[in-house]
Amino acid sequence: MNRRAMLATVVGFAAGLPLLVMPGGATAQPWPQRPVKLIVPLGAGSASDLAARLYAERLAIRWGQPVLVENRPGGDSIVGISAFVGAKDDHVLLYAAGALFTPHQYTHRNLPYDAQRDLVPIAGLGRTTVSIAVNQALKANSLADLVTLARAQPGKLNWAAISSMDDFLFSGFLKQNDLAMTRVPYRNPVEALTDLSEGRIDVLMAALGIVLPRTQDRKVKVLAIVNPQRSRLLPDVPTAAEAGFTVLTYEPIGGLFAPSGMPAAVRERIAADLQAVAADPAIAARIEPNGGIVSLMPGADFAASLERERDNLAAVIEMLGVKPTQ
Repeated sequence: MNRRAMLATVVGFAAGLPLLVMPGGATAQPWPQRPVKLIVPLGAGSASDLAARLYAERLAIRWGQPVLVENRPGGDSIVGISAFVGAKDDHVLLYAAGALFTPHQYTHRNLPYDAQRDLVPIAGLGRTTVSIAVNQALKANSLADLVTLARAQPGKLNWAAISSMDDFLFSGFLKQNDLAMTRVPYRNPVEALTDLSEGRIDVLMAALGIVLPRTQDRKVKVLAIVNPQRSRLLPDVPTAAEAGFTVLTYEPIGGLFAPSGMPAAVRERIAADLQAVAADPAIAARIEPNGGIVSLMPGADFAASLERERDNLAAVIEMLGVKPTQ
C-alpha cells in the first residue's frame, strides 16, 4: 500500500467510515453512501418490526443517512428474504430470526435462495421468549398435565403454532409422547390468540409478547417457556426442559444479515455500530417488556448459533420423517 492510500484508509476509519483498499492502492467509497434499507419479512407491529425500527432510528444518526424499514411479509417469510437476496445491494440488509428460515429446507422443495450462501450474519441482536399457553379453562397447569389430558382424550384437543419452527417442535413433542392432537393452521397470530382466549383452540405455541396481554386479563395461562432459561416476566413459569420435555427447547435469535458480496470490513463496522446502539438503555426498555431480550452476538457467534439451530431441527425432522411438500 502506498503512503497516499494508507493515509486515506487511516482518515476514513478515524471518521468511522471504512474505506476499502483496492488493487493498485485505490480506495473505494465509504459506506453508507446513500439510504440503507432494512427488510423485515414480517408485518408491521411484530416484535422484529419493533426492534428493527428502534435500531434503524439510531443507526441513521450514526451513519448520517436515512435507514428505512420495509415490511415484506408473506409466503412463510420467503417473500421478504427473496426481496433481500434479489436486491443484490450492499445498502439492503435483512433483519430476521433464524427460526423464520431454518425450517424452509424441510417445507419447500425449491427455494429461491440458499441461506448459508446468501444470508451472511452481521450480528445477533436479541432473543425472543417463546411460550406454550393454554386456555384458562383447560384443566392443565403444567406440560405434564397437558400430556395426561391429551392422552386421555386422543384427538379431542387442538393446537396451533405461529412459526414453522414452533410447528415442528410441538409436533416432535406430540410424537415423542405418543399424543394425538389436532393442528389448526393460522396465518395471523392475532387470530390464533383470539381463538385461544375464547376456547376455540386449546394450546398455542407463540412468542410470549403475543400471549402476555391475555395472561394479564386471565384469558390464558402459560404452562412453560421453551427458552433455556425462565422469563423475567413470568419467573414462576418453568422452562420446558425443567418440566422434562427437552424436545421443545429452543431460543429464536434475531439479527442483521448482509448480502453475500458485502466486504468484511463493512460488516464489522456495522456490527460495532449495532453494539454501540444496543448499549442505549432505551432499547431494552422498549423491547424487554414484550418478551424480547437484548443480547448482542458477534457475527461468528451468530453464525454458530444458527448452525446449532439447524442441527437441532434436523434431529426433530428425522424423528418426524418429514419430507418437503411444496
